[in-house]
Amino acid sequence: MTVLTRQRPRFAEPPEALRRLAAHPAWRWVVRGIVLGLMAFAIFGPLLNMLLWTVAERWYFPHKLPLEYGFSFWSRVFAPRGGAVESLTNSIAIATGTVVVCLAMAIPAGYALARLRLPARSLILLAFLLPQAFPNLPVYINIARIFYGFGLNGTYLGVVLVHTTYGLVYAVWIATAAFAAVDRELEEAARSIGAGPVRTFVTITLPLAMPGIMASAIFVFLASLDEFTGTFFVGAPDVQTLPLLLYSASAGGNYQIASITALILLVPSVAFMLVVERFLRADVLARVGR
Repeated sequence: MTVLTRQRPRFAEPPEALRRLAAHPAWRWVVRGIVLGLMAFAIFGPLLNMLLWTVAERWYFPHKLPLEYGFSFWSRVFAPRGGAVESLTNSIAIATGTVVVCLAMAIPAGYALARLRLPARSLILLAFLLPQAFPNLPVYINIARIFYGFGLNGTYLGVVLVHTTYGLVYAVWIATAAFAAVDRELEEAARSIGAGPVRTFVTITLPLAMPGIMASAIFVFLASLDEFTGTFFVGAPDVQTLPLLLYSASAGGNYQIASITALILLVPSVAFMLVVERFLRADVLARVGR
């Protein structure tokens, strides 16, 4: 009696060089290098192109690099008629006002959401996300119609208020997480030695939550500094900011001026994000949205 056995198909042995390559770890580093190189090109390629436009005097197709380099467009941007200095001043003033309004609302709201047992706490936190849940364009168009009835269109106060609707989500959510990360035992220890609720908040809770609050202020400042849509519908043409100047230059084909303006906006964003990395602790990030 014979037993039939199924034989496995025999494949051709790979070449010796291919087996050595697969066993050698160097090919993995080559693949990683290619992937990292492509990622670096995708991230820094547009930045490099923007930097080239900031110093390009003449650059047109089909040339891969500028034909002439110089800084004449920088002097045009910062000239009195260029509008960059006025736009930068307006942007900083509006962003600062937005931070003040947002923190004035976020500090008490964040403390209440972190410390009090509110029945609709999750719904309150979700309500601050509503401006982000819908497309910005219809939201800002309706805000502009409402502001027009109150005479706020074309005013700095109107622009600050419309930026506040966008920045409150950062301020309230991060402030809530910052207050939630403060150890309650420290507050109880201060109360046990006679400190009242206000003094405990001012001397214990607020200083410990201040790094997270400062991080939220930086997020609000950067969001206001880069905001275009709300400023366009509420403030233009009376209130001129750097994003509006960037849009006007890009629409008119002035790529040098647009690139210089974009670089001015990029520098504080990178600098402040490095500061946020030091302020925003891991325990605060773990409590965002909770």
